[in-house]
Amino acid sequence: MIDVLVAGGGPAGLAAAVRAAGLGLEAVVVEPRPVPVDKACGEGIMPSGVAALRALGVEPAGHPLRGIRYVRGTRSAEADFTGPAGLGVRRTVLHTALYERAVGLGVRVVPGKVTGVHQGPDRVTACGLTARWLIAADGLHSPVRRGLGLDGPVSPVRRYGQRRHFRVAPWTPFVEVHWSARGEAYVTPLGGDLVGVAVLSQERRAYADQLADFPGLAAVLAGREDGPVRGAGPLRRRARTPWADRVLLAGDAAGYVDALTGEGVALAVATARAAVDAVAAGRPQDYPAAWARLTRRHRVLTAGLLALARRPGTARLVVPAAHRAPALFRTAVRALQ
Repeated sequence: MIDVLVAGGGPAGLAAAVRAAGLGLEAVVVEPRPVPVDKACGEGIMPSGVAALRALGVEPAGHPLRGIRYVRGTRSAEADFTGPAGLGVRRTVLHTALYERAVGLGVRVVPGKVTGVHQGPDRVTACGLTARWLIAADGLHSPVRRGLGLDGPVSPVRRYGQRRHFRVAPWTPFVEVHWSARGEAYVTPLGGDLVGVAVLSQERRAYADQLADFPGLAAVLAGREDGPVRGAGPLRRRARTPWADRVLLAGDAAGYVDALTGEGVALAVATARAAVDAVAAGRPQDYPAAWARLTRRHRVLTAGLLALARRPGTARLVVPAAHRAPALFRTAVRALQ
């Protein structure tokens, strides 16, 4: 019998498989998409995420990130990370690094999509495979979460994200967050001549229309497009609980607030590790508390900032406030790193 079956071969799923294999458990990942998997992603990894990946033996190539800079018009505020740098990494590069590490440890990755899940006293069955435990890391719209009746209440606030790459030399070592009354644009350095630009908003508009809300940024990027636009949303997702008998939810499947603070990869790896550690110890009941502890700071700070960002009247005050209170801005950034 398989020890750990993983639904989803994104960062959370592959991190769970790598952790399980490192503990001597047999892990199998079920993923419908071919390697490497690309998706809408800000592509900036916070220092804690870089450290968590390194602990798994995964060190993808990327562009060092010094900190976070907020920009609105001529005003800006910036804060350096303390200690190690973050990393700007193309999603495909990150996925390849995690996949190769998993396969190198003996993890099997099989094509398919986990939908129907059947649980027994000592096993769980899905996709014709039987395992002791199932880690559901199948994303924002998790079919496993929905199928088990674990979907939480739907948020009235619906935010959407889109990302595109541009062939231009990074002009800053920071992740730049440009603010407008209608949303934000996140500029992440990815290499010597490449940046990724993600836009977030409550409005479902074409990427070019979203970018036009930031005329200075749009002018720098004009004619430099590289590759397609990828989108995701709505972003806010909740689970009633991240644990149901022999199934544990990890990464976005366990709940997601918003991409505003850029902690997606760090939280994916951290929650995946906690889920595997709980089942390896035979104590899955410990996982909800561990998940809450690992994600609490992110959920509180992101929800607070999101409350400001979604109202034009308060969104315009975010950068001036950060500019006038740099010590407070540094504290907030370092709390999330």
